[in-house]
Amino acid sequence: MSTLPEPQLSFDELGTPLRSTTFVVVDLETTGTSPDGDAITEIAAVKIRGGEVLGEFATLVNPGREISPTISVLTGITQLMVVDAPRIEQVLPAFFEFARGAVLVAHNAPFDVGFLKAASKRHGQVWPKPVTLCTVRLARRVLTREEAPSCRLSALAELFQAATQPVHRALADARATVDVLHGLLERVGPLGVHSLEELLGYLPEVTPQQRRKRELARHLPHAPGVYLFRGPGDEVLYVGTSGDLRRRVRGYFTASEGRKRLREMVNLAVRVDAVVCAHTLEAQVRELRLLGAHRPPYNRRSKKPNHAWWVWLTEEAFPRLSIGTTPHAGALGPFRSRGAAQDAVETILEAARLRSCTPRISLRKLTGSPCAAHELGRCGAPCAGKQDVADYAPAVEAVRRLFAGLDTEILGDLRDALELLARSERFEEAAVKRDRLSALIKNTARAQRLAALAAIEQLVAAQPDGAGGWHFAVIRHGRLASAGTARRGLPPMPIVEQLIAAAETVLPGTGPLHGAPAEEIGVLHRWLSTPDTRLVRTTHPWSCPVSSAAAWTPWITMADTRVTDLR
Repeated sequence: MSTLPEPQLSFDELGTPLRSTTFVVVDLETTGTSPDGDAITEIAAVKIRGGEVLGEFATLVNPGREISPTISVLTGITQLMVVDAPRIEQVLPAFFEFARGAVLVAHNAPFDVGFLKAASKRHGQVWPKPVTLCTVRLARRVLTREEAPSCRLSALAELFQAATQPVHRALADARATVDVLHGLLERVGPLGVHSLEELLGYLPEVTPQQRRKRELARHLPHAPGVYLFRGPGDEVLYVGTSGDLRRRVRGYFTASEGRKRLREMVNLAVRVDAVVCAHTLEAQVRELRLLGAHRPPYNRRSKKPNHAWWVWLTEEAFPRLSIGTTPHAGALGPFRSRGAAQDAVETILEAARLRSCTPRISLRKLTGSPCAAHELGRCGAPCAGKQDVADYAPAVEAVRRLFAGLDTEILGDLRDALELLARSERFEEAAVKRDRLSALIKNTARAQRLAALAAIEQLVAAQPDGAGGWHFAVIRHGRLASAGTARRGLPPMPIVEQLIAAAETVLPGTGPLHGAPAEEIGVLHRWLSTPDTRLVRTTHPWSCPVSSAAAWTPWITMADTRVTDLR
């Protein structure tokens, strides 16, 4: 029995053919039009691929505020309907899982995406940055004014004879948008648009020069790694990372890249180099190192990975708090700016004064000042409300113990001082001090987490690759020394031994982080902290002191939500 040969695919179809692209068509109902001031009341999505519906997602959402009568009349959603509905912070994780890996489609996408991004930021969710497609923009590109005077969803649904009519309810409107999307895709097919890249490139924002430079991505593999755009003088213009090098780089030559700065970069680029990596963790680390080495002009962050600010107590009879860029032993940091370090110093000085009758620890000299401990009733010395240099040592020791993660009693003093201000109805002053205390706790907790990882001579960890295999990382003193992958069916431990044997030699440096860049340790720490990561081998246990600032996480959560009860 003879069979017809499979048709040869074009280069674009080798990327992401539309027939195999998964779309998630989403629609929201809200209490108003402002992502910052209004909230979501209903969310629905339909997942489709190749013209078939793969699944649906729909739920009412309790907005946590009153729904106006006007909105209730428009959508049919009343306050009673959402009383028992889940909050958006409970819905977002499920929706993101439903939409993972798909192209997000919406009618007037800036509205829906704006609300989803604002809700993600408000509730501490990580926005997954999906590729988005707006059916309004696509319709304006495909249809003539005579054919579609209006691009409202109801008008387009009627034009394409949608099976479901939009009625300002999320699921019905999402289903109608699915039919509109299919109708628009049928229109662009005869124009030679057969892949996702071509569809995005068909939208009006892409320039002819961008489209012509798609050939720069031809040689790139579908693999994780780092890409480098190079200019006419072979200089590095931009460095980025991706789990799929070819697909990501091709995105710069389509309408999905709307940033003016990067469009300018693409116009200058003459070549794209790539460094293929074992997995995305290695790619992220190599990206940081290449940013530090080349300092490309079109990257906005991480150009100076080793530049940071530190706070430490000087070694003298009456120690002072000092700020600088050299990481001394026992220092607190790193801080991203001198201003952040200065704020931490001011907060620590205030905490030191609350410990006992302690003179002000100035950055320049010691000066007598009124005893702040009297306000909390903690001054047992006969100081008559004035501080005494003889009582200097307890406060210095308290600061040292805070930096070392041995106790956080000094933070408790600041919290109690906040309560005193609140009871005195000095709310604005309390709010300022609360935010400064919150920043100090976050910086201290981060510093102690990074220092704990940097102290380990060697740590080997593994993470599932999603296909039955493992991704491995060998970490030495806070630096990635080796990375590799054991595919499904291969014995993992021999590969681990090979990675350890071939790993980079890392000599520990000075300071709390042993010379490792804070950003690199941060990337490694986030990878190690994911729930499915397993420790394979370590020279000594990876831990953080029980009395470290991380114990204040519940208080930070309350402070960030601006609760009245600061305790």
